[in-house]
Amino acid sequence: MHIADMSKGMLGTNGVVGASIPLAVGAGLTSKLKDLKRVAVAFFGDGAANQGVLHESMNLASVWKLPVIFCCENNGYAQATPVEYALSTANVSDRAAGYDMPGITVDGMDVFAVYDAAGQAVERARNGEGPTLLECRTYRFYGHTVFDNPLTYRTKEEEDHWRARDPLKLFRENVLPLGDITLEELDQIDQEAADIMEEAIKLADAGPLPETDKIYEDVYVSYPTELLKRGTNMEV
Repeated sequence: MHIADMSKGMLGTNGVVGASIPLAVGAGLTSKLKDLKRVAVAFFGDGAANQGVLHESMNLASVWKLPVIFCCENNGYAQATPVEYALSTANVSDRAAGYDMPGITVDGMDVFAVYDAAGQAVERARNGEGPTLLECRTYRFYGHTVFDNPLTYRTKEEEDHWRARDPLKLFRENVLPLGDITLEELDQIDQEAADIMEEAIKLADAGPLPETDKIYEDVYVSYPTELLKRGTNMEV
């Protein structure tokens, strides 16, 4: 949610839980009709896995054999609701059977496991075999928002267990013995990523607030005249 960069193939999304999933289905349909060999990926959490729009989207993608991957980042909590309180199946991926598509559950903390499973789903999609439901079992280290104290609904012991399996930590432990990259090179990558984030924060902090007459931009396809007048004359 809340991520968009058309230049990277990341489609515009929105803050409504699950509402961006059908956008991936539409992108998959475009790819199929134009024979682009592109694969659309819909990322969503275990909370959105219970939204009706996901099931509609999986059904249509399966019927039309669209190149779509439905990727559920199951971090165990929909804000504060444990997944076992709301999920009717043992795994989110179990629901794939109802839509005649493969359902795969992988260790979402293992970079290589996710890479391999995603690669299989991409290959299947590009071969015209249709969609895949990929469930990545992972964990959210912090609260749902800055105002959320996760220790009100989970234990410190649980957090410590999952932090010991930090995917970046596991990646380092698994990749260094292979000899393809050094510790210094990994540290350099970490620093470069930190620098990029710091620069982005500075850019955002320095950016001016939008003018009031811009408040309705990109909200409507065709702006009603009265709405435009109201926006132009708005006072704050």
